[in-house]
Amino acid sequence: MLGWLSRLIRPKALYEAADPRNSHPSWRDGRDGDSTVAYAGERLRRFARYLDQNHDISDGALDRLVQFIVGPAGIGIEPQPKTRTGEIHRAFADQLLEAWQDWAEWPEVTFEHDWIATQRLMARAWLRDGEALAQVIDGVRANLDHGTRVPLSLELLEADIMPLDYHDPAKGITSGVERDTWGRPRAYHVYKTHPGALHGAATGTLLGELKRVPTEQMLHLKMVKRIRQARGVSAFASVIRRLNDIKQYEDDERVAANVAARLTAYIKKSVPDILQQETDDAPRQFDLSPGMIFDDLRPGEDVGLIDTKRPNPNVEEFRKGQLRAAAAGLGISYSSLARDYDGTYSAQRQELVEQQGAYELMSALFVGQFVRPVWQRFVSSAVVAGTVRQPADLNPRSIAAASFRAPAMPWIDPLKEVSANAEAVNNRFASPQQIIRSRGGNPDDVLRQLADWQKQLDAPGIPPAKTDNPQPTEDPDEQVVRNPRRR
Repeated sequence: MLGWLSRLIRPKALYEAADPRNSHPSWRDGRDGDSTVAYAGERLRRFARYLDQNHDISDGALDRLVQFIVGPAGIGIEPQPKTRTGEIHRAFADQLLEAWQDWAEWPEVTFEHDWIATQRLMARAWLRDGEALAQVIDGVRANLDHGTRVPLSLELLEADIMPLDYHDPAKGITSGVERDTWGRPRAYHVYKTHPGALHGAATGTLLGELKRVPTEQMLHLKMVKRIRQARGVSAFASVIRRLNDIKQYEDDERVAANVAARLTAYIKKSVPDILQQETDDAPRQFDLSPGMIFDDLRPGEDVGLIDTKRPNPNVEEFRKGQLRAAAAGLGISYSSLARDYDGTYSAQRQELVEQQGAYELMSALFVGQFVRPVWQRFVSSAVVAGTVRQPADLNPRSIAAASFRAPAMPWIDPLKEVSANAEAVNNRFASPQQIIRSRGGNPDDVLRQLADWQKQLDAPGIPPAKTDNPQPTEDPDEQVVRNPRRR
């Protein structure tokens, strides 16, 4: 009697994807983010590393992402501590910046990488592996020379250092991350040495031996897409199969083209009665050369050429379509991924503007998870060590305040860009400081450089600059005559 009602409220009538007859197993997966990553995270990480090591497009994609997220000069830091009246404390900011520039030469324990290289390595591991770690080591430690006036160093660690399969529900540990009842990380359980290191046994450390590191001493960068996800997932996760298909397809086409280039000709034998009369079954070989003439064909034989249809004329279109899809999944522009810059200024500008938002978002994530925490710990260590002196008029709550500058959007047409910025400043749509920061510069540095340059120009012996359109000089007497207001 109520059959019509049951038919009305079937899941299919609401959402086709919710049809109970749909048997795809992944669509029925209700596991949380931690369970999903624990099951597939390591495999995804290894596959992403394989592509990074063996696929030029994947390697180039990582290089471009790091370039747009970190930039060639790294994330810029502009200290902005405030006085108690709310103004920027210039003197203390200069102290911090001077100490930071000294520390940035040797920020990590191996002394192999400066701060720029450290950022690039961490960003690359973060994108490729889905996560990266940095242990913060401050103060006096055995057998450790910080190398700078600020006793602070970073130990860069790959994601393998924290096991995905280490769980202890009684202690709140999931995939090596120990959390409280609210899900807040309290500590990280990591191997004392990399599980794949060659020298693990030589250091006296047992393989698989773990140590507990509090969150205050560990920075954990992770790519997350699920709420309460403890571990990160590679940025390549959604495009791994596509990139691998592109690699295999290009490898196959390259092999086919090489084989086709080596195939020359064959002898066609089309008269059976003549072939039966042949008694010499020894194979024959012809040395081919450009413009040669065959003069050794037997009756009934002809020369045939193999049509391999290589190179495949459809390879380029197929490759473009696959790269566009891969670029969308990686969060990178197609032009940057494929190195294809054919297009008008308007088209290139539109693509760059749209993509810049994605790069700025990833830069903000990188700053929030790595650059800002490092800066905060640096300021704290510098003050405690006495490297910088805290002024009496400083607002203590703003001691680590700073502006972080991500890489600026590159210019396509510098003349148009500069003209637009000048118009924006002249019409009060933007300030000069805002324009300078949008270009990745520090307004204070620009002012200092301009003042220094002007000082050098005013030095004796420096001739005035020549202009392309010099204005004619006027005689003072003639000016008096032409000025009726002058008496």
